[in-house]
Amino acid sequence: MATEAGANGGYLDILKAPHAARLLAGTLVGRLPNGTGPIAITVFTRAEGGSYSLAGGLIAAYGLATAVGQPLLGRAVDVKGQPRVQLPAALISALGMAALAVTGIGNLLLAYAAVLVAGLFTPPLEGGLRALWPSVLGREDRVHRAYALDAVAQEVMFTVGPLLLTLLVSLWSPAAALVVINLLGVLGALSVVLSEPSRSWRSAPREAHWLGALRSRGLLALLASFFFVGLALGSITVAGVAYADDRGNEAVYGWLMAALGLGALIGGVFYGARQWAGAPERRLRVLVLLLALGYLPLVLVPGPAAMTALAALSGVFLAPALACAFLVVDRHAPAGTVTEAFSWLVTTFGVGAALGSAVSGPVVELTGTPAGFAVAGVGGFVAFLVLAATGRVLGGDPPAPRVRHAAGGGAGNTGPDAVQAENNTRSSENDRNGVVEPGFSTGHQA
Repeated sequence: MATEAGANGGYLDILKAPHAARLLAGTLVGRLPNGTGPIAITVFTRAEGGSYSLAGGLIAAYGLATAVGQPLLGRAVDVKGQPRVQLPAALISALGMAALAVTGIGNLLLAYAAVLVAGLFTPPLEGGLRALWPSVLGREDRVHRAYALDAVAQEVMFTVGPLLLTLLVSLWSPAAALVVINLLGVLGALSVVLSEPSRSWRSAPREAHWLGALRSRGLLALLASFFFVGLALGSITVAGVAYADDRGNEAVYGWLMAALGLGALIGGVFYGARQWAGAPERRLRVLVLLLALGYLPLVLVPGPAAMTALAALSGVFLAPALACAFLVVDRHAPAGTVTEAFSWLVTTFGVGAALGSAVSGPVVELTGTPAGFAVAGVGGFVAFLVLAATGRVLGGDPPAPRVRHAAGGGAGNTGPDAVQAENNTRSSENDRNGVVEPGFSTGHQA
């Protein structure tokens, strides 16, 4: 059940909070290299004369390296703070992509080494932003709305990113596009880490457990599902390039990816404009099922105009599913592992997308473009089945609250909102994994 949000609870209210607009914009710009990475690698590889299989292999290496690096860097952020980890990682990652642009694919060892470095050191800006929202926004309801805004803003990036990449390629070259996109990423990360909330944020105390956030069974169930969502998206990346090649027009690919992002943007705006009753775990199952159904029409591969419309339709439930997943992560992450937990969500996307790209490349070459899009539909339905099978583990009702507190403090977080934020987190944060300790959460009401 949904109700319309009040005027004071809308996105504008979030963006008016001190530092909020800067943090959101800086994070989005900082994530451009990762958000456009698979597309940029594919276009660059094809321009250099490489095959779809090579493009899929490089994307897989990039995605797997990102998957390894995100939780490790996320844990480092929880321990050492954001500036000491985020900016150096962004610089090293950008150097890796610049090396690929300079050396090309003539030497495969160097090409793979370059994308591995770029992926491994991709800064965990997503998890870092979600960790900052409580100290910046204060009230629990505003933090929940920020999660939806976060998902919507991601789709703006995924809409604008491919178009920006296409523009850079047409103005200069695929190699120049790689360098420019990564330079923008460094500037975005710099904007975030120089902000007061990022510099002052500290994670809550955490239990010294080698599994970290992964000791939560509910979080593991969620990650398993979103692995297959990532697989679906990764397969669309390669299948979309094949579709554009079939039509003899590379620009079609940028429009397809932009339409996918636009559809998710529309869905996210609708989702975030309402207060949703009930447990997010149950709502997430419905959203992922609808997401899977949206992928099925892509196998029809009609003309560019119709295909662009189908791509937009297939993305409608992506941002709502992500926003809902953020809440589920919040409900199930152990104390003191907030950045790491959100980084694991990025990791599952990376591994899933890498596998989807690696599988879709040979599938397209052997059986044709429609089969590449069919991989997306299969991935979406498996994601739903995982959520359905783990319903008991994920649960749907909040457990008894434990006394914990929010960590960190952003500038401007004083007065009634700050008091309310402290009261919210002290009364509502819970650790489903049996660890009674101070920690971080935004509560557990969707």
